[in-house]
Amino acid sequence: MPILARMLPAPLMMEVRRGAIAQLGSVLADSRVATSGRVAVAVGAAQGDRISSVIAPTLGDADVFRVPDGSVDAAVSLGADLRKGAYEAVVGIGGGKTIDATKYAASLAGIPMVAIATNLSHDGICSPVASLVHEGGKGSFGVPMPLAIMVDLDFVHDAPPALVRSGVGDVVSNLSAIDDWQLSATERGEPIDGLACSMARTAAEAVIGRSDSIESDAFLTVLAEALILSGMAMVIAGSSRPSSGGDHEILHAVDQLYPGTSNHGELAGIGTAFCFYLRQDERRLEQVVECLRRHQLPVTPDDVGLTEEQFTAAVMLAPSTRPGRYTILEHLRLSEAEVRERVRGYVRTVGS
Repeated sequence: MPILARMLPAPLMMEVRRGAIAQLGSVLADSRVATSGRVAVAVGAAQGDRISSVIAPTLGDADVFRVPDGSVDAAVSLGADLRKGAYEAVVGIGGGKTIDATKYAASLAGIPMVAIATNLSHDGICSPVASLVHEGGKGSFGVPMPLAIMVDLDFVHDAPPALVRSGVGDVVSNLSAIDDWQLSATERGEPIDGLACSMARTAAEAVIGRSDSIESDAFLTVLAEALILSGMAMVIAGSSRPSSGGDHEILHAVDQLYPGTSNHGELAGIGTAFCFYLRQDERRLEQVVECLRRHQLPVTPDDVGLTEEQFTAAVMLAPSTRPGRYTILEHLRLSEAEVRERVRGYVRTVGS
């Protein structure tokens, strides 16, 4: 009998609103995430005290663990603590580093994880990937998708604005990633998942044309939903393909060569604009650059403290960060002199 449909994984529950963390206990019970067993809560170093006080009335007996950073060591240590405690679930509350460390720890402990985001810096909220720092730099590790997802807009409003805006750069990069996937399908016959592409594209299009910004609850809600949808597209595709192309290869290369240069979303935005310049897609380039500027995001290498030579070195290294992935960078196979000329032309074109 032919298969007439496919089952799609999705979070058991998703909420984007103010006061989400304060209602955590009732939400877990109502959603049947945790009805009888013990619950562990993982919080970041910066907001740990505030979060602990907010959740205390509804999760007074929950064990709270502090996650010092977004490293493999921190995640492994948390995973060991979770295994010892026989917890029914673990709730990761915080930014990307805390959520990623908790996702990896939950996978090690073999228990479900609930993600509660306090900023919107990238699409890791719902993705099946944990980006963690290790001795060799930064790596991406496959993990199960969170069982439930919440975004607390009270905390998002209090987060550093640059971290919230960076989520715009990350979700807009889906447009470049999808073009890269389609290019690979044409040139190499790589299978492409149309549904995953549709979800990732819809997420980006929902954000790129909006005139409001992070001061608005309406914009933050759309941005949060777009980042979650982007993560779900990766789950459906079984890889980061719909949300990561040459744009992300460039940002990973910058991270390797010049660690601490900027954050994930800001670099993704620059990488996206540069890739559309390489494609000579003037319409998309103008649209992306206008969006980045509207949200006070960097556009040129100089905006994040990189020289043209440094950015050229990152573009040359970029393909090696995702071996086997075919993007506009691998397609053009530019020499160092050609990349240098393209970088110079990009800066002339988009520089203010």
